[in-house]
Amino acid sequence: MENFAGSLSRLTGESTLLYQEIARNVERTKGIKTINFGIGQPDLPTPQRIREEAKLALDKGFTAYTPALGLDELRSKIAEFLTQRYGDQIRKEEVAVTPGAKTALFLAFLMYVNPGDEVILFDPSFYSYAEVVNLLGGKPVYVPLSFDENSGFSVDMDELVSKITPRTKMIVYNNPHNPTGMNFNDKLARELVEIAREKRLILLSDEIYDYFVYDGGFRSVLQEAWRDNVIYINGFSKTFSMTGWRLGYIVAKREVINKVGILASNIYTCPTSFAQRGALASFDTFDEVRRMIDLFKRRRDVMFSELKSLKGIRVYKSSGAFYMFPDVSEILKTTGMDSKALAVKIIEEGGVVTIPGEVFPEKVGRNFLRLSFALDEEKIKEGVSRMKMALEKLTG
Repeated sequence: MENFAGSLSRLTGESTLLYQEIARNVERTKGIKTINFGIGQPDLPTPQRIREEAKLALDKGFTAYTPALGLDELRSKIAEFLTQRYGDQIRKEEVAVTPGAKTALFLAFLMYVNPGDEVILFDPSFYSYAEVVNLLGGKPVYVPLSFDENSGFSVDMDELVSKITPRTKMIVYNNPHNPTGMNFNDKLARELVEIAREKRLILLSDEIYDYFVYDGGFRSVLQEAWRDNVIYINGFSKTFSMTGWRLGYIVAKREVINKVGILASNIYTCPTSFAQRGALASFDTFDEVRRMIDLFKRRRDVMFSELKSLKGIRVYKSSGAFYMFPDVSEILKTTGMDSKALAVKIIEEGGVVTIPGEVFPEKVGRNFLRLSFALDEEKIKEGVSRMKMALEKLTG
């Protein structure tokens, strides 16, 4: 039973969920209610219109298989929506609906990454990218992001190009960015698409946080000449607060989507039927989405203001997603801890969950903590206050 496939040994298994479990243990043993800055999902319920549509589908017995690529109506709606938003004529045949954006990412890696292939990732980046590349026998190659307290995180394009070798198969781009909360400038999307075209690489673009933009504009890779080199990933989890519904989608040229259909039919058959019916209603809820984004912008401002008051922390005011990624290197130096140990101590001493930057490979994140501001403003204030007391205790 324990003679597992060798590929499993390449996975670390570490994720943000580990620190949620530590918090639950602290609640049980110490009897305190923790405040969770580790959560990666909106705290608002799925809009009622979406829930009602899914319930109606259930009541009508819409519970059978759907096509492997998703409901035709939903694929058409996604294509129509993206066409209106970005100005390119995207067709239904260029869209595949998946059980979550993570599944969409997995399928994209599975289609292209062979053992020994290199995949360029930003450092830090969402941990699943490297995990899947390792699972498939590929090699993650990291391009470090530079940090500036005033301007945030940036990419050295010369360094990125220098990392491209004959074994490079793909570049992974995530914007707005998890974990840094960075909304990268328009120029970066254009440059990455151009590099992918020139070097004959795949650009995998994860834009799941595309509506969580607080400063500046947002430019999608779909606004570039994308069809020959780009795999676009998005979903319903963040924008419509539908994390548990597990619905994502891929946009790529028709030949790629046909391959997605083959994989889908062999791996999961199809996305959940009634969840897709609910998702059809999501495009009528953008008034609620805009209110949510306004709320999150206020929460961001509160968290930034509170974190700025803490000694030993340097923090950039996030321009996208719903994360702050403060530099705690001074505290680490004073305490002799790494970011994992610090995160555990903040849970144990303050009852506050943060995520150590080491979870987000490879090296840059070691001096940072990730905090989500997807929770009530008063809890944000209380949580940072608790952090302050815990840090003062740790640093003397």
